[in-house]
Amino acid sequence: MTEYGIHASHEQIPPGDLLRAVIAAERAGFQAAMCSDHFSPWSSRQGQSGFAWSWLGAALQATNLSFGVVNAPGHRYHPAIIAQAIGTLSSMYPGRFWAALGSGEYSNEHVVGGEWPRKEVRNARLLASVNVIRDLLAGEEVSRDGLVTVDRARLWTRPETPPPLIGAAVSVETARWCASWADGMVTVNAPESHLKEMISAYKSSGGRGPVCLQVHLSWAPSSAEAEEIAHDQWRSNIFPPPVCWDTATVSEFDVISENVTVDQIRSVVNISADLEEHVELLRGYAALGFDRIYLHHVGQDLGPFIETFGAKVLPRL
Repeated sequence: MTEYGIHASHEQIPPGDLLRAVIAAERAGFQAAMCSDHFSPWSSRQGQSGFAWSWLGAALQATNLSFGVVNAPGHRYHPAIIAQAIGTLSSMYPGRFWAALGSGEYSNEHVVGGEWPRKEVRNARLLASVNVIRDLLAGEEVSRDGLVTVDRARLWTRPETPPPLIGAAVSVETARWCASWADGMVTVNAPESHLKEMISAYKSSGGRGPVCLQVHLSWAPSSAEAEEIAHDQWRSNIFPPPVCWDTATVSEFDVISENVTVDQIRSVVNISADLEEHVELLRGYAALGFDRIYLHHVGQDLGPFIETFGAKVLPRL
C-alpha cells in the first residue's frame, strides 16, 4: 500500500515553523516526511533556506515519522562528512531515516567556489561519493584518490544497519543509471507517460527498493487563490535541466521567471481548489506503482493544507 508523506520545504518556510508543521502533519495522518538540503531558495519571494541536517535531528525527535533528505555530495560537502551525518541520524533513529543522493545544482554548490563540472563529470563524482559513503557506513577505513579524495577515514558512530541510499532522478536516463547503485528512487511529478517511463527504466534495469514521488501542488479554498500561491512561490521552479542545474543565484532565477504564466506552472504543479481532483491525481500516481508519495503544498502557510488534506484527502487514499 502506498505511503503518503509531507515534503518540508526549507526554501520557503522558517525552520521553527516547519518543525511545527511536521508535528501537525503527523497528527493529521501523514505517515512520513522528506526535505531537500539546499543552501539557497529559487526566488527572493521564497526567502528562506535553513540547514536541513540541524532541523532533521529536531524533527526526528519531535515526531515518530520517517524522514528523508535529498543531498548532493561531492562539491559543497565532502562525502565523508555526509556519511558521518547519515550515520549519526541513523544511529539515533534506527529505521526512520534515508538519504537521496543527486549530482547537485549550481545555485547551492557555487557558494564554496571551484569549477562547476559538466553533468557527466558530476554523475561520476556522485557515484564515487556514494561508494565512499557506503564503505564508511559499513565500517571500513576508506582512502581514495581521483574525483573524490579521502585519507584514512573511518566512522566511529554508525547504525547497526546502514540506511537506504536512494537515487534522485528527473530523467529516464538518470533513472536507469540509478538502478546500478541505489536502494530506491525518488522523482518529482510529471506527465503520467514520463513517470511510467521512469519507473520502467529503473525497475527493468535491476532497480531495487521503493520508488518515491514528490508531488508539487497548490490548494486553496478558491481557484484564484490556489493559482496566486503557485504563481508567487513556484514560477522560478518550472525550468527543466540544464537551466535549473546551472543557474547560479536567486536574482537570476527571478529575472528568467518574470514572464512565467500560471498555465506554464501547471506543467509542474497540480493547481486546484477541488479536493476531489487532488484525490484522483494522487490515486493515479499510486496506481503507477509509487510506494511513497510526498505532498508538497507550494504555499508558505501549511496549516490549512495540513488540516484540510488530513481530514478530507488522506482518508480517501
